Amino acid sequence: MYANVCCASVQGVEALWIDVETDISPGLPQVNVVGLPDPAVRESVERVRAAVKNCGFQFPLQRITVNLAPADQRKEGTAFDLAIAAGILIVSGQLDGGPFAGTLVIGELALSGEVRPVPGVLPMVEQAKRRGIRRVLLPAGNAAEAALIGGMDLYAVTHLSQLAGKDWDALRFAAERPGLGQMRANGADDPLQADLDFADVIGQPTAKRAVLTAAAGRHNLLLSGPPGTGKTMLVRRLPGILPPLTEEEALNVTKIYSAAGKLGTGNVSLIRSRPFRSPHHTISAGGLIGGGSVPRPGEVTLAHEGVLFLDELPEFSRQALEALRQPLEDREVTIARSRAVFRFPARFMLAASMNPCPCGFHLHETEDQRCTCSTGRIAAYRSRLSGPLLDRIDLQVEVPRPVLHAAKPDGWTTAKMRERVMVAAERQQLRAAATGVRWNCDLTGRALRDACKLRPDAAKLLDSAYRALGFSMRAHERVLKLARTIADLDEQDAVGADHVAEAIHYRFLDRKTNS
Repeated sequence: MYANVCCASVQGVEALWIDVETDISPGLPQVNVVGLPDPAVRESVERVRAAVKNCGFQFPLQRITVNLAPADQRKEGTAFDLAIAAGILIVSGQLDGGPFAGTLVIGELALSGEVRPVPGVLPMVEQAKRRGIRRVLLPAGNAAEAALIGGMDLYAVTHLSQLAGKDWDALRFAAERPGLGQMRANGADDPLQADLDFADVIGQPTAKRAVLTAAAGRHNLLLSGPPGTGKTMLVRRLPGILPPLTEEEALNVTKIYSAAGKLGTGNVSLIRSRPFRSPHHTISAGGLIGGGSVPRPGEVTLAHEGVLFLDELPEFSRQALEALRQPLEDREVTIARSRAVFRFPARFMLAASMNPCPCGFHLHETEDQRCTCSTGRIAAYRSRLSGPLLDRIDLQVEVPRPVLHAAKPDGWTTAKMRERVMVAAERQQLRAAATGVRWNCDLTGRALRDACKLRPDAAKLLDSAYRALGFSMRAHERVLKLARTIADLDEQDAVGADHVAEAIHYRFLDRKTNS
């Protein structure tokens, strides 16, 4: 006898559709799993055998072949257990195969027959919907996550024995998917950001202006200055002024965390705040970018549609920093293996901070704090940041020691900055209908020329700066994008000389700190 049960696994952050084909025939009792299974899949035979017996079923003492098609794609994970058990019970006549037709079946089995949750359910269910399959049999712990994909009939099981009946109505899971109208904006309604306000940062109007500009166009940002000047405080408040995730962005971010196994179980909802990832400087290049024998998402992918914060930037390994260059440019990570090429989304905003030297006081000395670093040591410290990497950072800002004005608030609050960012974002969305590009940081080619209408004085200044300051073509383009964002903050349709001048000013951290 033969049975086919639909299943799926995760490759990267997308689902791979798998047909679990089961055949039973006379012969010596054995179970062969073919179709490039990894050790976790091969071991599923013993889990399935014990679960079947402990649920009151009979495990067939015949030759059983389980094929995971397509057979040329490597399969990994434990999501196949329930589908393999169902296939064996169908071909042995202990289960009716009718309810399983056109049904996605996923879940891990315990030896007792308990059905355990698995990672990556969200992309699997989305793949089923794209294929026209509307029925999903899955662990009860994953049901709330799967319900985020609307229009699906979900059947939640906690034990293999629940499949014995022909009627699955008692297993139906009912949940209302949260819609866009229920999604909260970032900032005030986000418990992680509620207590973080830019008003807490004393002084630093230039740095706050730079953070505002970076958030408005999602530009990359580097803050440099001596210890304790508020660099980390500024960056940690950045998510509170970013525009909220759209429903499509929220679903994509949630899919990534589902594939990475970071959603948990139980009452799962869409991730509605922009991710903020802050890895330690000892992270490897693989941990930052992603990788492994079966590639998994790295920090740049977990920061998709959000912020990747690298504190003490020169302390990261040179290999890890150089690995950032490709995703900063292409907005995705491509990892090639012998049997497959994995692509991970990486549309993140890079925010970084650093000291001007190892001791932190170069060019910022006081009577009590003197720089103890030699010229060679400073050069070695700065050399960890290559020119091509710095060329990809739009705003490079000096953060000096603040002047205390305890009795004079400067008016830079998170609420006011968010309002200005939202105005600039709305102007970009209006242009997106014509350019097809949603954010200024992604403008390029014809879309950049159409969006950036330079006034004559602005064009003249930019041309002079390109020739006199030795801009690369990438730097020239990024100055233009940044000037467009500054004009949006000023609610100007055309880019003026003052906008270009401010954008150029943000490109010279490297020269100032080495002078």
